[in-house]
Amino acid sequence: MTFKEKVQNLLDEGLSEKPELFLIDLTITDAYKIIVTLDGDNGVTLQDCIDISRAIEHNLDREEQDFSLEVASGGVSSPLKHKRQYKKNIGRTLIVKLATETIEAPLTDADDEKIVLEWEAREPKKVGKGKETVLKRQEIRYEDIKEAIVTVTF
Repeated sequence: MTFKEKVQNLLDEGLSEKPELFLIDLTITDAYKIIVTLDGDNGVTLQDCIDISRAIEHNLDREEQDFSLEVASGGVSSPLKHKRQYKKNIGRTLIVKLATETIEAPLTDADDEKIVLEWEAREPKKVGKGKETVLKRQEIRYEDIKEAIVTVTF
């Protein structure tokens, strides 16, 4: 069993005890630096990171292979990668980059195939002069999303 497989197994075991958490990314560098990035349906606490770190670190032997370990949450500016992340961010505003355009709008729905963004826009009136406010709604399949980031407003 390779070092990466050992780490992956220990990580899977640790996450099985915390089903509200899920893995965003696992990286192991050539220098055996293990970087685990997590997210959770209700966010990630410091205690969650400590528990996952212990699940990995306490079951690896530094005499066999020296390593360093970093366990952290995805962070505010990290792009969304998993469908669970979209579902937990319903109601928040996203910046979604597509092949031909970028949309900044509230996420109103997310399922296993697509997300739904809804926003108001000012457009020229169909009859007469001036502009009117119209409600826009766009369904976007996950495979069409190049990048999506949650915006933070203060």
